[in-house]
Amino acid sequence: MSNDEHSDDEAVYVISIASQLSGMHPQTLRQYDRMGLVSPGRASGRGRRYSLLDIASLRNIQRLVGEGINLAGIKRIMELESAVASMAIEVAKLRTEVDALIEANPPKSLVRKSKQSIVVYKEEG
Repeated sequence: MSNDEHSDDEAVYVISIASQLSGMHPQTLRQYDRMGLVSPGRASGRGRRYSLLDIASLRNIQRLVGEGINLAGIKRIMELESAVASMAIEVAKLRTEVDALIEANPPKSLVRKSKQSIVVYKEEG
C-alpha cells in the first residue's frame, strides 16, 4: 500500500472534505457525531477525522432520512444492522469449526435397531 492509499477504516478526512464527500453540511456531521450515528476518529488537536466507512455510513443515513425515517429510528436500524453483521461473522466462524470437527470425526453410520413388536390389548366387555 503506498502513502497515497488508505484502508477504508482509516480516519483521514477532515470534516470539510467529509462534508463534501457525503453531500452534507458540516454541522449535520457534528450533530450525527453527538448522537452517536457516526463516530469519527480524532486528531491530536481533537478535530474529527472521517474514514471511508464513516462517509459510507453518512450516505446511508442520508438515504434513510430521505425515506422518511427519523434519526432515532436510523440509530436503531444501524445498531441492528451491526448486530446482524456481528452474528453473521460468528455463525461463519462456528460453521468453519463444525465443518472441521465433522471432517475430523465423521459421523458413524446409523445402526438400525431391531424392530420391536407392539401388542395392543383390546378389552372385551
